[in-house]
Amino acid sequence: MRYSNYGVIVSAILALLALGLLFFKGFSLGIDFAGGSLVQVRYTQNAPIKEVRDLFEKEARFKGVQVSEFGSKEEILIKFPFVETAENEDLNAIVANILKPSGDFEIRKFDTVGPRVGSELKEKGILSLILALMAIMVYVSFRYEWRFALASVIALVHDVILVASSVIVFKIDMNLEVIAALLTLIGYSINDTIIIFDRIREEMLSQKTQNAAKAIDEAISSTLTRTLLTSLTVFFVVLILCVFGSKIIIGFSLPMLIGTIVGTYSSIFIAPKVALLLGFDMGKYYENEARKIKKAQEKEKMRRLYEGGQV
Repeated sequence: MRYSNYGVIVSAILALLALGLLFFKGFSLGIDFAGGSLVQVRYTQNAPIKEVRDLFEKEARFKGVQVSEFGSKEEILIKFPFVETAENEDLNAIVANILKPSGDFEIRKFDTVGPRVGSELKEKGILSLILALMAIMVYVSFRYEWRFALASVIALVHDVILVASSVIVFKIDMNLEVIAALLTLIGYSINDTIIIFDRIREEMLSQKTQNAAKAIDEAISSTLTRTLLTSLTVFFVVLILCVFGSKIIIGFSLPMLIGTIVGTYSSIFIAPKVALLLGFDMGKYYENEARKIKKAQEKEKMRRLYEGGQV
């Protein structure tokens, strides 16, 4: 636990910086949440990005168009806000017509999300994160103690804030892929934390020590190898996905890559330390456990008396 104080301080500073980014700069909402269209176009030659951008700028209703290289010099990704069309108009055909002067091309993907659907997806995405955190808190409270539950949720919020801010830093659009990465991170991080908490409980129940900090140190030391090996395995898999995967999944792979590091760090340095800071006491823990055992014994005694017809 001697390094955990530094860990908490570093995390607090990083979390404050991350919150500053979230509140003052904010996310760049992708089409999943803001509504709009995404068009993937492949040319037979090098894609004329500037020419494509100029062609769309000439069209009054196509405002805020973003054109970027996608995977290779022949492919581009075109993003633009939601465009109102008449019933007899085909947006795909309109875009194809605009692109005609730019050369030989093929529209490989065309996705459109309306603003109402985008708003609903945003609300559901936020709700899913909140429900996940609440469910985890209830489970950990039931299995361990409320201080451990609160500590685990604080660590998870810390992870989500840092990873979410990295989305802003790396200029990734906030889409459903990012929400999926954050939910995956929550599950991955709490798994690491639960393993450490399990070991802490075993150390406490063995009653080898009355010192909570020492019990936590022993638990972290005994699970450290397993935690690091698991994290490295996940890290390298996600790293390969991030490096060699398509840019279309960068909203999932990069947050997961950062989240693997942050989640492992918080499980070791943040969650156990926060439980101590919340006032976890070994003496009170043993008293509670003794009461539970006594209550269970009394219930068992009453059950036997009832079965024997003495009650």
